[in-house]
Amino acid sequence: MAQDQNFDFNVPPQFEKITKNIRVIVIGLIVLLVGFSTFFTVDPEEVGVVVRLGKYVETVEPGLNYKIPLIDQVEKVPVERQLKQEFGYRTVSAGVESQYRKAGYEDESLMLTGDLNLADVEWVVQYRIFDPYSYLFKVRNAESTLSDISEAAMRQVVGDRTVNEVLTVGRAEVSIRAQELIQDLVTEYELGITIEQVVLQDINPPNPVKPSFNAVNEAQQERETLINQAKADYNRVIPRARGQAEETIQRAEGYASERVNNAEGEVSRFNDLYAEYIKAPEVTKRRIFLETMEEVIPKMGKKIITDQNGNNVLPLLQMQLEGAQRSGSTQNNNGGN
Repeated sequence: MAQDQNFDFNVPPQFEKITKNIRVIVIGLIVLLVGFSTFFTVDPEEVGVVVRLGKYVETVEPGLNYKIPLIDQVEKVPVERQLKQEFGYRTVSAGVESQYRKAGYEDESLMLTGDLNLADVEWVVQYRIFDPYSYLFKVRNAESTLSDISEAAMRQVVGDRTVNEVLTVGRAEVSIRAQELIQDLVTEYELGITIEQVVLQDINPPNPVKPSFNAVNEAQQERETLINQAKADYNRVIPRARGQAEETIQRAEGYASERVNNAEGEVSRFNDLYAEYIKAPEVTKRRIFLETMEEVIPKMGKKIITDQNGNNVLPLLQMQLEGAQRSGSTQNNNGGN
């Protein structure tokens, strides 16, 4: 015997209320999700590149913007910010006392110089993005490409110079030349990047050869010191010797001029005297005799001049000499007593 049975499912009111609340919550979440997926904010130093299904659509300016949810994607590119890439080290924490880490990055900075020496070169490339479209779509990975370009350019520049140029006097030239090469390659590859500066942070010889390299530097510095000392001694001694030589030469020239002038004067005097002698020999001889006697006699002591008939004066003169001698002896004896 079959009877029809009617099943009456009565849902309690509290379950209906819960179901309604769940629907409201789900709908609200969907609306929020759509709202967050539709609107987005671009910071002041960035621009937003809108991509729809993988295709470039537009570039939007900073501020609040919108897009098609679940279809459009936005890539934010910092066009107003200076970016940098570090080579040979990485900054662990930046601040007043920044911390750096070098372990694991030696292969980037170890380079061969033009004179077949090794140098450990650490540098920074500072750049800006001026074309977001080229930066995102012209190459597969712009950051990696820029890193490879920078390392290749720096190795080329260092390889064209000696280790002393790279470590000392050529640092500025290396930076400028590396920046030029990197910019040329970036422009050729259409990366949409401007290289603002290449900064050489630290350049040292590799750790295994540092002691030998330092010894070579000390020897070169000592060599320069000795050269400078020698130049100082040269500048001090040579001018003095030149002055003394010039003084001696001038004195010799003065002495020579004096002797020549005196000789010429004597010759002129002799010639004049000879001319007078030719005119009057006896007078000239007498005058010469008198002039000579006038010059010689004052140099003599006591003198007595007689003629050949003055023989009677000699005994008296002898007596005067003996009296003078006895007087001198008496005075000497009195002085002794």
